[in-house]
Amino acid sequence: MTESGVETAGGERLRRWRMVLGGGDGDGTGRALSGRDAAMDGALAALYGAGAGDGNGKGTGERTAGLGGSAPRVARWLGDIRTYFPAPVVQVMQRDAIERLGLSALLLEPEMLEAVEPDVHLVGTLLSLNKAMPDTTRETARAVVRTVVDRLEERLAARTRATLTGALDRSARISRPRHRDIDWDRTIRANLKNYLPEHRTVVPERLVGYGRASQAVKKEVVLCIDQSGSMAASVVYASVFGAVLASMRSIATRLVVFDTAVADLTDRLDDPVDLLFGTQLGGGTDINRALAYCQSRITRPADTVVVLISDLYEGGIRDEMLKRVAAMKAAGVEFVALLALSDEGAPAYDHEHAAALAALGAPAFACTPDLFPEVMAAALEKRPLPVP
Repeated sequence: MTESGVETAGGERLRRWRMVLGGGDGDGTGRALSGRDAAMDGALAALYGAGAGDGNGKGTGERTAGLGGSAPRVARWLGDIRTYFPAPVVQVMQRDAIERLGLSALLLEPEMLEAVEPDVHLVGTLLSLNKAMPDTTRETARAVVRTVVDRLEERLAARTRATLTGALDRSARISRPRHRDIDWDRTIRANLKNYLPEHRTVVPERLVGYGRASQAVKKEVVLCIDQSGSMAASVVYASVFGAVLASMRSIATRLVVFDTAVADLTDRLDDPVDLLFGTQLGGGTDINRALAYCQSRITRPADTVVVLISDLYEGGIRDEMLKRVAAMKAAGVEFVALLALSDEGAPAYDHEHAAALAALGAPAFACTPDLFPEVMAAALEKRPLPVP
């Protein structure tokens, strides 16, 4: 490397350290920023700098960066970070701004909502503000939520339908089909061991086929969703999946949300945006009451899957909750307990309750949206769940 090349590499290294350390007398780089670098540094300092403050523009350090409580200032900042950083980084910075600087109230202004990068966490924040949202903001908020829901449906719907359709077909397979109901492809594969080379044919000792009522309701699914504040992302994903399941004629889907009260939102499953705005994030948790309601709506236990999505922090009657799960399983219900339905990894949850459910044969685990179709397929077919 030439001497100028060494200088260039050293300068780039100092530049990167300067961006990481944030400037000031103590960073030791002696590096000044200009142009785009200075703008990026300013956007970061407004959120993470020592003077970023408490949401009112009042910092505690020497630096005076901060977003303050000014909607125009925050709107400009949102525009800046979308210019300088990729979407995943923008979403993280938005989330940090809402949590660190108390900017939730500013999201009630239409100009602010038009400037943000829509994502699942933003939808959760908007839903938590739903009751305080003025009419002037509501339509803009619905548009933001619609954008996120459409993206999630595009990502998840086709694979979910294909996976569950296959599971339903397999569960409906019959061993003595009439001629027109024979699935010849599966029948041949099931009898390859009976191939007679001298006759160049397969002897079909076992026929595989499907029931004739392929469009009839084959399974019932009950999604029972904890809408306490910590479950916001799970509520969003579960609502989208609920709408997808409801679009399948062979599955009768019911969606129930709960905190200390229970709300049946099944009549909103045709529009997940309406469904989401029917939830009310926050409040306590009464899993027992929610399961009691779900249990009362089950008419075909052997053909029913109940999916409880909750961190299991029960505020109701613990022993009664466990008795209800045991009773449903004894009646033939497939019971699935998901500690979270999101991309965020292992959540905080009640370990004692999770262990108690596992002892009943209902292991509780966190599930990503991409794994959920496989979990549901296994439950529909009554085979072991693909626990991560």
